[in-house]
Amino acid sequence: MTGLERRPLGRTDITVPSLCLGTMMYGDQMDEAGAFHQMDRCYEFGIDFFDTAELYTIPPKAETQGDSERIVGNWMKERSVRDKVIIATKVAGRSPMSWIRNGENTRVSPTQIRKAVEGSLERLQTDYIDLYQIHWPDRRLSVFGGEIDGFKVFDNSDAVPIEEQLSTLADFVKEGKIRHLGLSNETPWGTLEFLKAADKLSLPRVVTVQNAYNLTNRVAEYGLAEVAMEEGVGLLPYSPIGQGALTGKYLGGAKPAGSRGEMFGRLGRYQTPGAEDVIKQYVDLAAEVGTDPAILAMQFVTTRPWVTSNIFGASNDDQLDKIFASVDFKWTDEIMAKVNAIHAACPNPCP
Repeated sequence: MTGLERRPLGRTDITVPSLCLGTMMYGDQMDEAGAFHQMDRCYEFGIDFFDTAELYTIPPKAETQGDSERIVGNWMKERSVRDKVIIATKVAGRSPMSWIRNGENTRVSPTQIRKAVEGSLERLQTDYIDLYQIHWPDRRLSVFGGEIDGFKVFDNSDAVPIEEQLSTLADFVKEGKIRHLGLSNETPWGTLEFLKAADKLSLPRVVTVQNAYNLTNRVAEYGLAEVAMEEGVGLLPYSPIGQGALTGKYLGGAKPAGSRGEMFGRLGRYQTPGAEDVIKQYVDLAAEVGTDPAILAMQFVTTRPWVTSNIFGASNDDQLDKIFASVDFKWTDEIMAKVNAIHAACPNPCP
């Protein structure tokens, strides 16, 4: 009997499993055959919620852009399961990545949103997207670990107005090409601005926000958690194991063969001052309570009441087995107290 739960997707009539398969590795670290195997296993386990993006594969590059959506689309077509799965994808926010949309730097503007939506629909081989998210804001903002030095003030006089972004996305909802809207890498203020725009203009409300959240990054608890609980905008956390760092495999500077750290680097978010010691404490706590560090990290996230679905990634069957096992690990008040003691001594070393 699995402990996998189904939870409401915001204030919609859709329910999703408490775990969501993240597919950003598809097309580079994982080929199509491996991805098909992984999606099959997840679907059989009861995970019918998959998250992708027009940007993916990660690390982002022109040669593999969109491959994750293509692979997910191929799987849905071959397995004839489009009506049995919930697909989330994303439009890229402001960036200089001109190769994503035919020579334009990405913006969340009406013209570019239309290009992005139509491109995702084509790659996914579907005529609708269940949850369409803005991958990161159009306004300039410190994201993806840029908050370690604190809040920065940017000139956002040229940002596409939130009301304009939402109005454009609402057109696709009316057309039936998008069922529901969500945000990603967004702040509490930004989330509330989208909700305010929806109320003011009688447009669809955003139903989720997808941000990094894990034992070393609990920033979402300082604002987004309250928004999630009070406004029905559920948190879809990504990086619950800190890009693998919370397994302990990178401690002491190690980079195991085949790991993302060895293949691509990009671990800076989890190599900040104080991170190594805190991660070691969580690894030791997992041993103390008789579980694997990945299971401890996963279940901490999954059991938070403001979490809708915990987005994970796995590169092999052993990792996937631990993800599945995590939902049956009993989270107790005693374990939470130990986690909070570690957190209090060094809060959020990896924001």
